Amino acid sequence: MSSASFGALGVPAFLVDVLADLDITTPTPIQAATLPDSLAGRDVLGRGRTGSGKTYAFLLPLVARLVGGTGSAGLAGSAGLAGSAARVSTRRPQPKRPRALILAPTRELATQIDEALRPLATRAGLTSRTVFGGVGQGPQVADLRRGVDIVVACPGRLEDLIAQGHVSLAAVEVTIIDEADHMADLGFLPSVRRLLDATPTGGQRMLFSATLDAAVGVLVRRYLVRPVTHEADSAQSPVAAMTHHVLHVAAADHLPVLVDLTAAPGRTVVFTRTKHRAKNLARQLNARGIPTVELHGNLSQSARTRTMEAFSSGVAQTLVATDIAARGIHVDDVALVVHADPPTEHKAYLHRSGRTARAGNSGTVVTLMTDDQVRDVHDLTRKAGVRATTTRVTDRHPLLRELAPGEREYAGGLAPAVSAESRSGRGSGQGGGRSGSGRAGSNRAGSNRAGSSRTGNGRAVAGPGGSGRAAASRSDSSRTGSGGAGRAAAGRSVSSRTGGRTPSAAAFSAGSRGGSGRPRRSGRPA
Repeated sequence: MSSASFGALGVPAFLVDVLADLDITTPTPIQAATLPDSLAGRDVLGRGRTGSGKTYAFLLPLVARLVGGTGSAGLAGSAGLAGSAARVSTRRPQPKRPRALILAPTRELATQIDEALRPLATRAGLTSRTVFGGVGQGPQVADLRRGVDIVVACPGRLEDLIAQGHVSLAAVEVTIIDEADHMADLGFLPSVRRLLDATPTGGQRMLFSATLDAAVGVLVRRYLVRPVTHEADSAQSPVAAMTHHVLHVAAADHLPVLVDLTAAPGRTVVFTRTKHRAKNLARQLNARGIPTVELHGNLSQSARTRTMEAFSSGVAQTLVATDIAARGIHVDDVALVVHADPPTEHKAYLHRSGRTARAGNSGTVVTLMTDDQVRDVHDLTRKAGVRATTTRVTDRHPLLRELAPGEREYAGGLAPAVSAESRSGRGSGQGGGRSGSGRAGSNRAGSNRAGSSRTGNGRAVAGPGGSGRAAASRSDSSRTGSGGAGRAAAGRSVSSRTGGRTPSAAAFSAGSRGGSGRPRRSGRPA
């Protein structure tokens, strides 16, 4: 089945053309398994690892159905549409009454789903709207009042808008839940059930997940009618091209080892357990000259957006994140995942690790383990079905160069992102010492300046042995909550616009490290 073309699976020809424009020509296993049933209008439960192409597995039948190509007509209907080079919906969307709903657990995932949907929907004459918190609801309400065909939403904000009378789910024909197991993990289950209760019982429903657990079973039994289940790979097996290592370190060597790994070329994702820990680690890495951004729940939405843009573009080579990034964050060519703090359960380990070795590429997963974590880490890898090589190391161990090959570079750190609370005028300042100053680029971290040197571009670059000042060759223009001047440290100022608004504080100082971003490869599953 996996060798079949999209057209042979029943995907309408005009959507096959859109995929071809995106250099996507061969279905992934989860797409090949689910598309015949989903295009026929059946309820589908699909399980595939992260990066397996689940997004297009549900977007293609969704768009096909809304233009009239699937449903009760079954495969014959979709096959008939496949002969048409173009099919555009002539049905005008109704105000406040979308025809399709996609639920996602995080804002980033909702945004990425909508980005993958956009070229398909545009060709079909359909409109979509993301709905999530952390941003003003005004633009969302305005679009819903005008009418959109598809809503891609996080549960909390969508429930708020329903309660305010801005949207109804009574006309929804297709409902999709992405990362269904994560919905339960984050406590979304009651909200998801209320939203599904608000959709018509006769509509098509599709659930996609990386794991199928008891919480997902609750949704399947209550809301899916005679569902067809497809599992594209083993529920517990990690990607074959992914190698796993546990580095046993003394507490004093934990940060130096992490610094050495992240100073290697290529993109690295570092996971922590808490928001506070993610913020501190990002600051420490930046202070040592490694361009790093942070991603966690305390950031404003605009800061989270800029974080992902900086990491995707190569301005930042390292992303330090809590488990918010373990699901649905699609960034190409992440060569290394580091569990700076081992997760508490094996599902989180697998989802975190899935940020690398995507779409057939190889990747390396490293877990840093201190003496008091030995038993927990061994239990974790056993439950995850992972055979990891354990090695006791310091920052001078030659294994580090094997796991993260290449010359170490300390090109200069970045200014911290903006926390949500800083928008009220209580910004944390660069080094955590001055509140609301609006100064971009000072980035003091620690008192030791050994090893720092000032470069010709006006930026102080810290070597691995010292924190130094990681000032800016680039800085976003900024405004503090208290109306501060928002001065950039050095070099040219870059004004960034997010959603039509100038960012309220400095985002990322210090330009991209040369060659840190790898070229984007075509033909990747969304």
